[in-house]
Amino acid sequence: MAKTGLQYVCTDCGWTGAKWFGRCPQCGQWGTVEEFREPRSRSAEGPGSAAGGGHTRPAKPGSEEAKPITRVGSEDPTRVPTGFTEFDRVLGGGIVPGSVILVAGEPGIGKSTLLLETAGRVAGRNNDGTKVLYVSGEESQAQVRMRAIRVGAVKDSLLLASTTDLATVLGLIEQEKPDLVIVDSAQTIVSDKVDGISGGSTQVREVAISLIDMAKTYDIPVLLVGHVTKDGSIAGPRTLEHLVDVVCQFEGDSQTALRMLRATKNRFGPTDEVGCFDMGEQGIEEVTDPTGLFLSASQDQVDGTCVTFTLDGHRSLPIEIQALVTASVLPTPRRNTNGIDTNRLSMLAAVLYRHGHVNLLTKDLYVSTIAGGLAKEPGCDLAIVSALASAASAKPIEKTTCAIGEISLTGQVRPVPQLNHRLNEAARLGFTRALIPVARGKRTTKPIPGLEVVEVSTLTDALDALGVR
Repeated sequence: MAKTGLQYVCTDCGWTGAKWFGRCPQCGQWGTVEEFREPRSRSAEGPGSAAGGGHTRPAKPGSEEAKPITRVGSEDPTRVPTGFTEFDRVLGGGIVPGSVILVAGEPGIGKSTLLLETAGRVAGRNNDGTKVLYVSGEESQAQVRMRAIRVGAVKDSLLLASTTDLATVLGLIEQEKPDLVIVDSAQTIVSDKVDGISGGSTQVREVAISLIDMAKTYDIPVLLVGHVTKDGSIAGPRTLEHLVDVVCQFEGDSQTALRMLRATKNRFGPTDEVGCFDMGEQGIEEVTDPTGLFLSASQDQVDGTCVTFTLDGHRSLPIEIQALVTASVLPTPRRNTNGIDTNRLSMLAAVLYRHGHVNLLTKDLYVSTIAGGLAKEPGCDLAIVSALASAASAKPIEKTTCAIGEISLTGQVRPVPQLNHRLNEAARLGFTRALIPVARGKRTTKPIPGLEVVEVSTLTDALDALGVR
């Protein structure tokens, strides 16, 4: 038996060394350095034999042959649709055969539900006999079936397995030859060929490498569920994210039904797309047009509200910002926010006092967005200060008016990226007036029918245009 090499790996940043440290020398985190024994070389044993219990898998024809790049086929692989338009958008058009996709998110956010619904939709696609293997290391087959009944994913070609043994998982894949494999989760599967506890650096790395070998050999796509740590990063060694082809983050506030799927790494498509989903009693439903989620349904004009448009991937989403200004009875006034950075609010209040001549430094300020929307990009600054000034002066802003722009410390209104894209979305939603920064250099704002564009260069000009000074 070949000798294994002993190393120490930081589970947070991926640092490796020959000596144990209580504190990682690279990232400075305490208690993250763990023992790692390098398994036997796969080249001598064949793919997957170190963790697959003796399964010998042939290599792809021509995979070990070097050839000129001009002779390599240029045809695009036929992608497997997930059944969710939003999921396909994030992946770049669907699942690429032989790819390994890691879907991570906080507990209870809906990762397992999303992938189980995906399994049901792929298995029931056009009744073409597409076979899907769903492996759960956390639930029994009966528990998975109960959830499948609730979300409508009960299909004859959906195979369920409940195991935590890597050799069993690889054996099922080799035996069934499914069109899609889902493993829930990567941290619960263990191999008896390497040391380490379930979810440890050694086990997670070995599980990932073995599943990747199987996926590439048989061109079977694999979806992995990944746990996250308390700080939101993916649990396990950092090399797990380097090994897989696609890394998706499933995000959302547990207090709201909105869920966002983002690709932080994608070898087969863009990483600036975002998919919107709605979590309900019957499972997860995709939201193809989420623009109305972040706007209040009331048509009454009230002071302290202003709408802006933010960018999320290639999408422009409207965000309604609401502000409340009250007299403070505390020595240090309150600054409470939801969906907005608190430090940014304090800075904007100071700029509003210095350059807008609106004194809110001694007031309690409460600023929030609708339905858990995020207004943390600089392009939302103009809408935030407009809502604050509207609340302080008790003068409402027209419901069909939006404000887009960044506020500098000197009180200037600075340009924002993809302004025309935001204005087109504003016109589509029925907005008739938009406050934007003055165009500089060769940048020009294209006229949009039905939308009056008001260019402002300073904070004072913007407040005067809105009539809230």
